[in-house]
Amino acid sequence: MLHHPAKLPPPRRPTMVDVARRAGVSLKTVSRVVNNEPAVGPELAGRVMTAISELGFRRNGIARNLRSRQLSATIGLLIEEIANPFYATVAGVAAEVAAAHQTLLITASSEEDPDRERTLLLELVQRRVDGLLVVPAGTDHSFLRREVEMGLPAVFIDRPPGQLLADVVLLDNQGGSRAGIRSLLDAGHRRIGILLGSLDVYTMRERLAGVQAELSGSGIPYDEALVRSGIEGPEQASRAVADMFGLADQPTAFFCANNRLTLGALQELHGRGSDAALVGFDDFELSHLMPRPLTVIAYDQRELARIATEQLFERIGGDRSWPSTSVLPTQLVQRGLR
Repeated sequence: MLHHPAKLPPPRRPTMVDVARRAGVSLKTVSRVVNNEPAVGPELAGRVMTAISELGFRRNGIARNLRSRQLSATIGLLIEEIANPFYATVAGVAAEVAAAHQTLLITASSEEDPDRERTLLLELVQRRVDGLLVVPAGTDHSFLRREVEMGLPAVFIDRPPGQLLADVVLLDNQGGSRAGIRSLLDAGHRRIGILLGSLDVYTMRERLAGVQAELSGSGIPYDEALVRSGIEGPEQASRAVADMFGLADQPTAFFCANNRLTLGALQELHGRGSDAALVGFDDFELSHLMPRPLTVIAYDQRELARIATEQLFERIGGDRSWPSTSVLPTQLVQRGLR
């Protein structure tokens, strides 16, 4: 049986002093190579570049632009889409916590593109940020492993990292979905339309798993004819609902796996004057003013971001305990005009 120590040894990110020592050259020589100055012979430059590669040294992009020797503390936040209210809330809370720690927050958006995510995270590393907050788009974050092992703290939000051991703050996606489906079953519904985003996304897979588990536990068949996945926004969600109303045995209720899908379903149901029940994951602004009743699976977005950001600062402050996973609860909330 393997035993994991309660504390990890304090790693350290390599400096130019380390590079100079490994290459057997002066610190000034390393500085010249790092800053692309021409006054270094090819043999010495090669030794320096080899040492840089072996140590995983990264130049401090911020320090190059500062005249003084004192650096401004910074952390990086990578989110999916800045226009999405959920991610805007995450960024706002992270900025508040960072300011309380006298730290600057640098925010970037991956637009759900794993390649862009990798590029942006490595650029933040290049800037020598003190830590990273990441809402991941991809499923392989092994490119950060060396940085993390050398002491760069990273906390992942809403979705776990792939191929990397790091702190994670998640929602109870399966539990929330199960509660939502249970509420529809308790109301007598047996034909429930399911609207999902991309199943490449962790949260979608977890929410679908919750739906399937609750239906199975209640003896209700999982009918593929009532499931639409890969829906990208409200317009497609509206069309999906309309499509399911074309079935011979129509659904009497709908479950939407995120707030954008819920908005599209609401539009179609309201336009039809349908009284089909609706449950949607994620609360949203003005949900209480929607022209029909609905149930949302709500959670504290600000608390999700606060826990993650405070945990990052604990790591920056020297906490070397084993990486943890925190799971925030959800609750069913009645919304809409009744």
